[in-house]
Amino acid sequence: MSGIFKSILFACIIIATLSSISGAQELKDISLPSPRMKGGMPLMQALKERQTSRAFSEKKLPPQLLSDLLWAAAGINKPDSGRRTAPSARNWQEVQVYAIMREGAYHYDAKANCMRAIAKGDLRKLTGGQDLATSAPLNLVYVADLSKMKGAPEKDKELYAGADTGSISQNVYLFCASEGLATVVRALVDRKPLTEALKLSPDMKIVLIQTVGYPK
Repeated sequence: MSGIFKSILFACIIIATLSSISGAQELKDISLPSPRMKGGMPLMQALKERQTSRAFSEKKLPPQLLSDLLWAAAGINKPDSGRRTAPSARNWQEVQVYAIMREGAYHYDAKANCMRAIAKGDLRKLTGGQDLATSAPLNLVYVADLSKMKGAPEKDKELYAGADTGSISQNVYLFCASEGLATVVRALVDRKPLTEALKLSPDMKIVLIQTVGYPK
């Protein structure tokens, strides 16, 4: 076997090995277990317990709890019509929920009940400068797709999107109160790098961030 052939063969083996490793490490979609829609704390008690917390444990949320949380935030509670647990103006459903965790960023697909892989790597630091952004296991990013708001005056789109995001955020607050989780909603974030990391289109605007995790 000539030296040139050996070199080519060795290079092919290296490339194939690296490709295999890269593929194994590729971020994949996460299928979620069916959300549990029974049980939990009585509503009036959850309202009483609802609070903002800024101290989080690094403990990861288990898949079932994550599924329940995302469904509470913006899941489909009316399968026949596709309507959600949170209201939206004219049922535009323009607010999308992204989940940023240590392993990567995902988009919550309520219809398929799964988390669609968006970007690999720990992007939590992009959700805000506070230490809590990287200590908590989960940061929810609420993104308004303004292109879905057909018929709304341009000057009103952000107002509607803000109100709809507030409804989702309150759902999460009440869920966290019921499940003994800590949460805080945040608006202070450098939106440009996070927008690029999440590969958002120009019509998609980051409204708020909500951090969730076990209390520290």
